[in-house]
Amino acid sequence: MNPVLNVRDLEIRVGARVLMQDVSFRVQAGDKIGLVGRNGAGKTTLTKVLAGDVMPSAGNVERSGELGYLPQDPRSGDPEETARTRILNARGIGDLVLGMRKATDAMGSDDPTVTAAAMKKYSRLEERFHVLGGYAAEAEAASIASNLNLPDRILDQQLKTLSGGQRRRIELARILFSDAQTMILDEPTNHLDADSVVWLREFLKSYSGGFIVISHDIALVGETVNRVFYLDANRTVIDIYNMNWKNYQRQREADEERRKKERANAEKKATALQQQAAKFGAKATKAAAAHQMVARAEKLLAGLDEVRQVDRVAKLRFPTPQACGRTPLMGKNLSKSYGSLEIFTAVDLAIDRGSRVVILGLNGAGKTTMLRILAGVDEADTGVIETGHGLRIGYYAQEHETLDVKRSVLQNMVSASPNLTETEARKVLGSFLFTGEDVHKPAGVLSGGEKTRLALAMIVVSGANVLLLDEPTNNLDPASRGEILDALAHYEGAVVLVSHDEGAVEALDPERVLIMPDGVEDLWTKDYAELISLA
Repeated sequence: MNPVLNVRDLEIRVGARVLMQDVSFRVQAGDKIGLVGRNGAGKTTLTKVLAGDVMPSAGNVERSGELGYLPQDPRSGDPEETARTRILNARGIGDLVLGMRKATDAMGSDDPTVTAAAMKKYSRLEERFHVLGGYAAEAEAASIASNLNLPDRILDQQLKTLSGGQRRRIELARILFSDAQTMILDEPTNHLDADSVVWLREFLKSYSGGFIVISHDIALVGETVNRVFYLDANRTVIDIYNMNWKNYQRQREADEERRKKERANAEKKATALQQQAAKFGAKATKAAAAHQMVARAEKLLAGLDEVRQVDRVAKLRFPTPQACGRTPLMGKNLSKSYGSLEIFTAVDLAIDRGSRVVILGLNGAGKTTMLRILAGVDEADTGVIETGHGLRIGYYAQEHETLDVKRSVLQNMVSASPNLTETEARKVLGSFLFTGEDVHKPAGVLSGGEKTRLALAMIVVSGANVLLLDEPTNNLDPASRGEILDALAHYEGAVVLVSHDEGAVEALDPERVLIMPDGVEDLWTKDYAELISLA
């Protein structure tokens, strides 16, 4: 069987840093691979190389068959086309459907020449449409879209009118609908509600093709993969486990224990050889024997697999908030529509000093839009935003729009606080695991987890007294997520949070809840906790 992907002697560098080297593996048709490792290990960069979006530093990747690639930040597609057409065109059907509709309209012309030409065109398009699956394919696409919470009102909108989360779900639907033999999915559960996550899990379990998936959703990886690729950032290698997730976890623990024992034994033997060589080296008659002992000791140590170092974790504490008035931020009579689509209307919200508010609502209810209006990124159609004395906002956008992708990590950091020196910026960046040449990388090449860390680091130096946080735990490994939850729990300023993460809301311990799109405000009770993952 020919491999779908044949990777040979791969080396990937980002600046001066070597992410991986001398990596070789094959991906066969039907392989369902979980690509795991800490944030910054190179998972996203590797998927870009496998998909052909980025060239490796050395080695090569041979591809066969159709690959469907879902990056973390999809920006593909004609912004003028509708979401429905974008999905259907994964099988070449979207433009045909549009053509058939236009031909149908033209058939009603009073000009018999126009009518005849339209009928001829319709017949030709319909024949091709049936060859490509016809109405059954349309129904399949509609079913996938519906299960990803993409109703008709969204499918009929142009891509340019959709939010980042909606665009990502459109791209996911497109890939799932395509004829791709193998899919490469980078955090596919981002922006999905609980029902959609469950549906996607079942889809991948029964999928006849193969896939490579990066996901911090342990249930999805645990129930769907039959191979695991572990990227070890400390050893610049990929450990390959041809087994399911549960067996991988057992095997990885056993491998680590084996490595530790082998290294301990080898170091003990090498030390004894070196000590004996030191004694022999003092005697000219035994110099040759001493040299052999040193060489033997070096060989013992050189042949060992490296023991994984303890993973570093970004140390996160949100800033001590700058002094401000009693109510630093208030929105009155806020409404927002996109074209004829009304998102929300007449919403009032007051953010008092130190208050904690969570915004709940189904996907598309306007949660992200509300945060963007409060942050001053978007304008409301009606109503006003009133800023109180001393307001300083720290806005975390789930699509990382607060980052300038053309500027370096360091330049982004310095821009977050006008009084921040480069030395101070480097110190904070170091605590967020950006060291050495990493600070000079353009923000645009960072993985999703690295962008999250940089965006949070910029908030840390901002002195913000009101945090507007939109899904801050997306793209983070468990250790980094734990740091954010602890930081949330200890922050003394005001927080407005949008999140599907029950742990994040629990750490926030909110006082109030704003239910979108109705804008109903209520005191927080545990009864609302059940809505978090569903919202």
